[in-house]
Amino acid sequence: MAGYVLSLDQGTTSSRAILFGHDGTPRATAQHEFPQIFPRPGHVEHDPEAIWSSQLQSMEDVLRKADVATEDVAAIGITNQRETTVLWDRDTGKPVANAIVWQSRVSAPICNALNEGGYADLFREKTGLVIDAYFSGTKIKHLLDTINGLRERAAAGEILFGTIDSFLLWRLTNGNVHATDYSNASRTLLYNIHELDWDDELLQILDIPRAMLPEVQPSSGVFGETATEHFGRAIPIAGIAGDQQAATFGQACFSPGMVKNTYGTGCFVMMNTGDKPVPSQHGLLTTIGWGYNGEVTYCLEGAIFIAGAVVQWLRDGLQIVDSAPEVESLAQTVEDNGDVYFVPAFVGLGAPQWDAEARGTLIGITRGTERGHIARAAIEAMAYQTRDVVHAMEQDSGIQLAELQVDGGAAANNLLMQFQSDQLGVTVHRPVVRETTALGAAYLAGLAVDFWNDTSDVQNNWALDREFRPSGNNDRADILYERWQKAVERSKNWAE
Repeated sequence: MAGYVLSLDQGTTSSRAILFGHDGTPRATAQHEFPQIFPRPGHVEHDPEAIWSSQLQSMEDVLRKADVATEDVAAIGITNQRETTVLWDRDTGKPVANAIVWQSRVSAPICNALNEGGYADLFREKTGLVIDAYFSGTKIKHLLDTINGLRERAAAGEILFGTIDSFLLWRLTNGNVHATDYSNASRTLLYNIHELDWDDELLQILDIPRAMLPEVQPSSGVFGETATEHFGRAIPIAGIAGDQQAATFGQACFSPGMVKNTYGTGCFVMMNTGDKPVPSQHGLLTTIGWGYNGEVTYCLEGAIFIAGAVVQWLRDGLQIVDSAPEVESLAQTVEDNGDVYFVPAFVGLGAPQWDAEARGTLIGITRGTERGHIARAAIEAMAYQTRDVVHAMEQDSGIQLAELQVDGGAAANNLLMQFQSDQLGVTVHRPVVRETTALGAAYLAGLAVDFWNDTSDVQNNWALDREFRPSGNNDRADILYERWQKAVERSKNWAE
């Protein structure tokens, strides 16, 4: 049998390719960045051709770096920045405009009109999502509204829509496959997560032709094969999932109640809720995790906008550290936070508060405050925000958190991981392989072609790097958290 699965990890700022072996460890990695486009404040775009070329180059580079022949690649898995929207010409394959990135607020006026029109409950009931410019549906409507004649061409089947996974799949198969998976479809505001189909009522409200939408398939299964011109042979593309869902799969969160948190630029907390969607009453999103082996797994998700980005701000804005890893040692120069709290609401507060008018707040400063206190407050803020989301998940699901799986760049911070364990009162597990997003896509692809037998192989491959147990001082943790909640209230509704 071929010895590797190739995972394509198409992110917001770079495209990566990673080769994984049977043991779930990476053999080689290649990565290429691509430009960010900011046409005006709050608008973010990507050139789809730059995404394609950077991803293709990464694939070629990783095979060369590992000295692996394409015959030794059993399958390809794709994971992607979610919600980013591309429209392209069916005949030529050329994009009709730049991709609108998930971060872009360009469709906010459309969202405001929908909310004011009383559609919020309808969209939430069918899709599990809030009406927000974050999601793909209103991005599609914006492009159809603003590019002359595009809606008519889309209705005639000449224009196709896809999230980045669909666009890569189309290009890799030379236009033979127009598809996506359950997880990405569930982030569009157009997909009924109960009926597992595009929703005609929502399409009508947004005036989006059904003819432009991809076929939706399970996350694990053969979507198609690469055109031979790319690698000299056809390789099955057998797994697709949005980045946070892929990370949850890669962390082997297969039982209801299991939770992972990715500590990246922001934090994304996901709880497996089993085979039924759990509606949120506490500011979370209900989403599809993945489709595998004839079953659909649902999740609750809490998006925290700013996490590791606050450390970047300490480095680049305040310039109190020279590199991100230094923040941990700086924080350890003081015994505690000195009653200083940092609410990093630079772009408002995400889940569970959803306050777009909140702004960053540093509170509790005295003459005795040192750089170390600010660094510690920044680290602790990631843990407090995670506790906010986990508490909401427990309320929505009725499931008490038993443990937390962690990944992402900031998960390397031991001070943060121990503080997180203390705040949640549960053991935190950090795996050896932290590239869990790419790993999850690899597993979904490999399972579809029998490279791995079943999810027990995924669980057996999962290896612990370090676990962090609560110190036992629950009263102290609760007092600190109460002070955090007070600081959050001070940050709210600041911008006008």
